[in-house]
This record gives sequence, structure tokens and C-alpha cells, in this order.
Amino acid sequence: MLRNKGSSSKSLQEIWRCSMPSTEVVVTGMGLVSPLGLNLTQNWENFQAQKTGIGHFPAGDRPVFTQYLGRVGGAELPADIPGKLANQVRFLSQGSRLGLGAAREALAHAAPDLNRIPPGRRALYLASGDLTQVGYAFLYPAMAESTSGKFEQIDSERLNEATLARVNPFFLLESIANNLFSFASAYLSFMGTNTSVASLSPCGAHALELAARSIQDGHADIAMAIACGSWINEVPLLEMSGLGLLSRCRQGVASFRPLDRRRDGFIPGEGAAALVLESAENARERGAPIYASLRGFGNATTVSETDSWSVPERVSEQSMRAAIEEAGCDLSDLAFWCPHGSGTVKGDRSELHSIMAVTSPHSEPPRVSALKAYTAHLGAASDLAEIIFCTQALTQHLVPGTLNFQDADAEFARLVIAAHHQRTDKRLFLSTSYGLLGQSSSVVVRVP
Repeated sequence: MLRNKGSSSKSLQEIWRCSMPSTEVVVTGMGLVSPLGLNLTQNWENFQAQKTGIGHFPAGDRPVFTQYLGRVGGAELPADIPGKLANQVRFLSQGSRLGLGAAREALAHAAPDLNRIPPGRRALYLASGDLTQVGYAFLYPAMAESTSGKFEQIDSERLNEATLARVNPFFLLESIANNLFSFASAYLSFMGTNTSVASLSPCGAHALELAARSIQDGHADIAMAIACGSWINEVPLLEMSGLGLLSRCRQGVASFRPLDRRRDGFIPGEGAAALVLESAENARERGAPIYASLRGFGNATTVSETDSWSVPERVSEQSMRAAIEEAGCDLSDLAFWCPHGSGTVKGDRSELHSIMAVTSPHSEPPRVSALKAYTAHLGAASDLAEIIFCTQALTQHLVPGTLNFQDADAEFARLVIAAHHQRTDKRLFLSTSYGLLGQSSSVVVRVP
């Protein structure tokens, strides 16, 4: 919900709140597949021990920065895929396969009685950002075959023949943003209100809000938000490096240093996260454990005042304010703030300036935790994964430590950023994500 700065009319956030029933939406199931672990338990154990899922994958003479990745190893598809869907597995991209695993775990974690919920009352929202096919890898041998090793001597007829012989027949199906959607919908029998979003970094939070609204407005009795993606093949790596987004990896797996004054970019990864949502009333009636309550959402786009595509000065300020406003909480209620924390020089500075702008210099210094160094940057899956980590941490009365952090820029001395987990008795946190060109999304979450 975009709020125009300085507008005298009611915000969309206020209008929505006035027109919506006061239905509390809660999280009853979580699923997570990441470089840090293949399930919720593994991820949390390694996160709590402050391990990283980033690894070194030597690749000949490729640049060093392309050899450090967050890669998922050993993930398997659910064993209970019915025969009528088994043949469609080959259409799934790498990110979609991880997403299916996270969705299956989240549903098992929630353990709802689906016999009591018609498929049309089960909502599904998918956030995806899989770049596995961006490299057009199957075209390289065809190009080599048609050029005799010299691009200037390309034979168009031979290229056409070689390409047709080598083209991946599932290329289009694997490349579309909603690659997982129909498969997951059929596999889970979630046939109600739905959509797919592909806004990359913030799209998991977008899917989560849509899923929550489907419960609030009475369109669904249960909803699932899935976020998945993979962007660790060569072409996306080189593209992101060209944009100045990637770390040069001079410190190996410890090179990803969100919020630290020595930060120089992020290390990309792959993974998936899923959350099952219900109304608090329904969850309590069936005796389901409640892991978190979604208190407020905020979305905004902030455009840079320069003529470049650079990140705006305070990229997430508006979305943070909107989420806090809808949640109806005081800033002092927040145990910590979890920014996107991509580790880029300008991006992290913009986010920290956003937090400084929202908070008062005379109030309790806000605690800030950035989590991507644990898993690598999971792209479309990053924000849901971080909401899960934050939920688990705060359930244990912990403010998560920012891995590899040592010192902040001097201008952010008022913020409390710690390398190790800290204790807290507060029960709310704010999570924010943003994408290139200023699109941001924030959510305020409360744990019981």
C-alpha cells in the first residue's frame, strides 16, 4: 500500500483498516530449505550456532567471486507426489523444487485437518525469482558447433540446426515466474484465491501480505505463502557483479558482512521458505500451536532523486512507517529491526538511514539484526526465510546476531548492532526487504 508523503487525505492503510474486520492472522506452520539446512530444525540449529551455509565451489579459471555461493545440497522432492503429477516434476526449476519441499514441510508443521476445509477455501500465494535458465546454457554448444570456434564465421543455417537439436524442450516452462504454482496447487489441493508475484527481493513479503489479507477478508480459511528462487548460475552472477552488487570475496566465506563498514556486496544463494496462515480463532479452536501473529504490513516505492538507478536515500522509511502504523505498536515495543541487509555500501546505508529517520534520537537505541550472511542472499526467498529465523529467535528471547559484523559506519553509532545473539523480553520485531529501484515491503510480527 503506497502512502504519498505529505498527503492530507487518509492513507490507504487507514482506509483498509476501517473497512476490514479485525481478524487476527497467525502463523501455524513454517517450512525452510536453505544452504544452512534442509528443514526447519537443521536451519535453526545451525543458525543458533551462528554457522554459515556459504561455501567455496572452485571452478577453474572463473573469477573468485563466482566461486563462493549459498548452494543447497541433498534436497529431495517429497516422496508422496501422486502418479498423475510425477511426470510434471521434470518441468520444475531448481527454485521450484526447493519451494515444493518448503511448502510440504510447512503444511506438515501446521497439521490442519484439510478434510474440513474445501479446496476452494485454501489460498495460495507464490513469490518466485528463479534465474536458473537465464544463462541459456544449452545454446553454448550450438554456438560453438556453428562457428568452428570463431564467432565471425558463424553459419546461420548450422546454428539453427544445432539449436533445434540441442534446445531444452522444457525451457519455457522452467523459465516462467509461476513455474511452481500449478504443480503446488494440485499437489497441496490449494485451489482458492491465489496469485504469483515476481518482484524479487520484496516479493516474499508481498505474497505473505496477500495471503494474510485473504484470511482477513474472509476469502480463505487457510492460506500459504511460498517464496523460492535460485540465482547462482554464471550469467546472473556476472550481471550482478557488473551492477556492483556482489562481494569480491577476499575474505572467503566470511566476506558477506551486512551493516559492517567494510562491506562490499553480497554472496548469492538459493533456497525456499513457506508459511501457513490461519485466523487466530480457527487455530485456537483446533488446538494448533501459534508461532507468530502478523500485526501490520507496509509497502512503498521510493525513487532516487538523482538521474541514476542508485538506491534512494531512505529506501524503506515509508514502508516501515506504514507497517508500524497498521500494527498500532510503539517503537519501544520492537525487540529489533531486521533490514534487508544486502551488504552493499549504498543499500545498507539507505536502510540504516531509514531506521534512524523512523526512530527518535532521544528514545532507546534500536537494535538491528541483518541475517543474510547465514544463508547467502536467497533473492525471492530471503524475506520469508528471515521472518522464520526472526520468529524462532524471538520465541527463544533472542535478538539475532549479525554474522561477520565488527564495526558500523560512524554515522550509525546510535544503532545497536551486535555480532552475537543477545537476550530480550520484548515480543515484536519488524522485518524489511527492498529491491532495486526503491520498491520496499515491511511487516511487524509478534510472537506469543
